[in-house]
Amino acid sequence: MSHFSQPSSLPPEPPEPPEPPSVYCTPSPQSKATTPSPVTRILMSRQQSSAKPSPLTKLVSRQPSSTASPYPLPPPEYPYYEHITEKTRDRILLRRHRHTNPAIWCSAIICLIFSLLIIFFGIATLILFLVVKPKTPVLDTNHASLNVIYFDAPGHFNGDFTFIANFSNPNKKLDVRFEHAVMELYFENNLIATQSIQPFSQRRKETGVVAIHFISSLVYLPPNQSMELQKQVLSNKVLYSVRGTFRVRASLGSVHFSYWLHGRCELQMGSPPSGSLMARTCKTKR
Repeated sequence: MSHFSQPSSLPPEPPEPPEPPSVYCTPSPQSKATTPSPVTRILMSRQQSSAKPSPLTKLVSRQPSSTASPYPLPPPEYPYYEHITEKTRDRILLRRHRHTNPAIWCSAIICLIFSLLIIFFGIATLILFLVVKPKTPVLDTNHASLNVIYFDAPGHFNGDFTFIANFSNPNKKLDVRFEHAVMELYFENNLIATQSIQPFSQRRKETGVVAIHFISSLVYLPPNQSMELQKQVLSNKVLYSVRGTFRVRASLGSVHFSYWLHGRCELQMGSPPSGSLMARTCKTKR
């Protein structure tokens, strides 16, 4: 008799616990099957760019999103944005071929002619000055006489003075004309007489003499200036100043130009009635 007993049915083993997810996120076989590789994605994007989008796709893509995306727009490889880029490029090319207004062309031509004229006259003036080398006329004197000085009333001066002005034109190629000339007589910066000169001309290297007669009648002088003049008359040393302002026109054939000229002579005269010129200093400048 056998002592072996039949084994009783054992309970089923518990299922193994699921494997925890890997930190490296190993894709499952299903995800490998559904997720394309980078190369596949590049090929798919190129196929989509070459394919013409359907009207439904354009309608869907043109619907505005509810929230503005902070990311830049998709690259131009997408069909819709490539279509927008081509339209913009066509508009820019059409704008470049737009005709220019004739008024702009006329203004540009006038400005060009005006600029050329300015350059031409500038060069011509420079050449003229380099060739001709213009010089300013010179004012000088070698004779003057102080005839009368007396005081009719306290502070009121009367005088008679004659000044011989020598004008010379040192230019070798230019003729000059004194169109406006005014001579003034001063005593210590006080104007005591004035006289104008008739216009006259001088040819090249020419010298001219003009007699100018100054008459002072009841000219007021401050008390200190009046006392100083009386002292100078008593000391036989009267200091006068003759100043001239001239408008000169220089000509070289049909070319001419004008400028202002200023002359000044500091004189030391003897006492009247036979007061003669004792010393002088004359300067002329533009």
